[in-house]
Amino acid sequence: MENTSWISRLDKEEKKALARMITAAVIFTAGEIIGHFFSGSGSGANIDIAFAGHEWLTVSNILFIISYITAGWSTLAEAAENIIHGRMFDETFLMSVATIGALCLRQFDEAAGVMLFYLVGELFEELAEDRSRESISGLMDIRPDYAVLLEGGIGGTEKRVDPSEAAVGDLIVVRPGEKVPLDGEVVSGRASLDTSALTGESLPAEVETGTKIFSGCIDIDGVVTVKVSKPYGESTVSKILDLVENAGSKKAHIEKFITRFARIYTPVVVGAAAILAVVPPLLFGQLWHTWVYRALLFLVISCPCALVISVPLSFFGGLGAASKAGVLVKGSNYLEALADVDTVIFDKTGTITTGSFKVTDVVGPDDLLDLTAHVEHYSNHPISAAIRDAYEALGHRIEASRVSDVEEIPGKGVRASVDGRTVWAGNAKLMNDLGLHDLNSDDAATLVHVAVREPVDVDAVMADAGGVQYYGSVSIEDGVKPCSPAAIERLRGAGVQRTVMLTGDRSVIADRVAASVGIDVVRSELMPADKVDIAEEIIGAETGKSKTAFVGDGINDAPVLARADVGIAMGALGSEAAVEAADVVIMDDNLVKIGQVIGIARRTRSIARQNVVLALVIKAAILVLGALGIANMWAAVFADVGVTIIAVINAMRALLVAKPE
Repeated sequence: MENTSWISRLDKEEKKALARMITAAVIFTAGEIIGHFFSGSGSGANIDIAFAGHEWLTVSNILFIISYITAGWSTLAEAAENIIHGRMFDETFLMSVATIGALCLRQFDEAAGVMLFYLVGELFEELAEDRSRESISGLMDIRPDYAVLLEGGIGGTEKRVDPSEAAVGDLIVVRPGEKVPLDGEVVSGRASLDTSALTGESLPAEVETGTKIFSGCIDIDGVVTVKVSKPYGESTVSKILDLVENAGSKKAHIEKFITRFARIYTPVVVGAAAILAVVPPLLFGQLWHTWVYRALLFLVISCPCALVISVPLSFFGGLGAASKAGVLVKGSNYLEALADVDTVIFDKTGTITTGSFKVTDVVGPDDLLDLTAHVEHYSNHPISAAIRDAYEALGHRIEASRVSDVEEIPGKGVRASVDGRTVWAGNAKLMNDLGLHDLNSDDAATLVHVAVREPVDVDAVMADAGGVQYYGSVSIEDGVKPCSPAAIERLRGAGVQRTVMLTGDRSVIADRVAASVGIDVVRSELMPADKVDIAEEIIGAETGKSKTAFVGDGINDAPVLARADVGIAMGALGSEAAVEAADVVIMDDNLVKIGQVIGIARRTRSIARQNVVLALVIKAAILVLGALGIANMWAAVFADVGVTIIAVINAMRALLVAKPE
C-alpha cells in the first residue's frame, strides 16, 4: 500500500521524541488528576500525600517532575552542551533557565507543562519542516538507483551497475517502472515517459528511435535501448540534484535578518529578565518570589522560536511549491528577489516564439538553397538548422568537403568558400557591410540574404569580375508559442508593471510578435552585446526595491541571465547552460509558469512577514501582561509554543501551488 501513515514516515529521532511526548503527557495528566481530585482538599480519598515530611514532595509533584525530565532531558542536555561550547543564548537555554527556575519556585506543574508543550512544538516544527522538505526532496526521487548496461551491444548481456559506471557511448536498457538513469538518445524501442518530477507536467512524453532522453524521467510503458550521451556527473539529474541540495544555503534577506536579530535579541532578553527579577525587590522592597516568577515568564514569552523556525520554513515551503510546479529556484534569496520583480525582459527567439524555424520561400537562382545550406553547415544557430533541414528534405545531402574557410560574423551571419566561390549568408547589416543595399524584402518573415563573389579569372574581360553580387534570399518564419499571450496576462495579474522584448530580428517582425502577445516595449535589430547594455540600462533605471528579471533559453543568453536581478531560463530540460547561468530554471517551455512562480514568491514573502508581525505583537502583549502580574506561565506557553505552532501552520500555506492557467 502506498498510503502509509504519518507515523511510519517519521525518522528514528522523531519517533523517539513522539514516544517521550506521549509518555510525558500521560504522566503529566496523571499528576493533574491526582492533584485536583485526590488531594487532601478534594472529595475523594487523599492519595496525593507528602513524603519525608516535605509538604511540597507530593505524589502529584513527583509525577510532574518525572514528566518534566521525560519531556525535557534532551532540551536540558542540548542547552548544557551549548553552554560548554560557548553557545549560550538560544531557545534551549531560555527554556532550561525558565523551567528550572519554576521548579525552584515549586511551580512543578507549570515547569512540566512548559517543557511538555515545548516538546510538542518542536515535534510539530519537525513534521512541518519534513513536509516542506518532502516537496523539494520529491525531486530527489529522480535519483536513479542503477543502470542496466548492455555489454557487447544490442542483444548482449545485461548487467546492473551504478549509473556512474556507465560511459558515454554505452548502451543501457530502460523498462517500465524504471527511472532513466542517464542522458542519451533512443536507438531502439518506443516508450511513454513520466517527466512530472522535472517539468511539473502530468502528460507523458512519447519517445522513439532518435529521440533525446533525459535522466530523471520514469518509464511508464515500453522498453527502450538508449545510447549514453553524458557521464552521470554531467547528466540532467545530477545537475538538478546538486541545485536542489544547495538551494537552502542561499538565504533571503529577511531570513538573514531574523538570524542576526536572534543573536542580539536573546542576550538582551536574558539581561532584561535578570533586571526584572532583581531590581524591584532590591530597590522597591517587592517580594522576590513574585518578581523572579515574572522574570521566568518573561524568558518563556521571549523565546524566539516562532521567528527562527517559521520564517525559514515559509521560504522552504515556497521553494517546495515552485518545485512542484516544475520550477527550480536556486535559493530563498532568488525567491525573495522574484517577489520584487516589476519588469520582465524576454528574449524573442525560443522564448516568446517556438524557436522552430521553417523555410517558407527561396528567392534567387536555382542553386541558392544549395549554397546557403553549405555555408550554414557548421553553424549551430536555429536558423542555420532550418535551412539545412529544408535542403535535406528535398533529398539532398550536404557535402562538407565542398566547404572551406568558414568564418562566423557575430550578430550578422557567416562567410565560407563553397566550390571556390566566396558566399556570405546573413542579415541586412552584413549585406550593407558588403556594399549591397538593394535587397529582397518580406515583412512577414525573417530573411537570410545571400551574396556571392565568383572566383577571380585573370582572363575575364568583365569589369566586375571578382566583385560581390547580391544572390537572393531565404525566408524563415518562427511561430509564436500558444502560451505566450496568456503568460503576459498572468504576469500582469501577478503585479508585473512592464514587459520588454529584445531581439536581433527586424523591427517589423518584432513589432508584430510583440503586438500579438501584448508585450509593452520592443527593442529590435540588436547585436548580442546590445542585450546586455539594454539590460544594464533598465536595471539602472530601477527605483526602490524594484527588480528586473530576464527570461531566455539559457544558451545564447547566458551573459544577460547572469546580469539581471533574476535570470530565468526557459525549456531547460537537458540544457546545461540554463542550469548553470540562471537563478530560476523552468524545466519546460510553459511561459505561464513565470507569472506562477512570481505569485508563489510574493505569497511566500507575505506569509513570512505575517509570521514576524504575529509573533512580535502577541509576545509584546503577553510580556506586558506578565510584567503586570496578569499573565501566568500558561499564557507564556501560548506566547511561545502556541504562537510557534500558529506561525508554522501559516508557513505551511506557502506549499500550496496555484495551477498555471
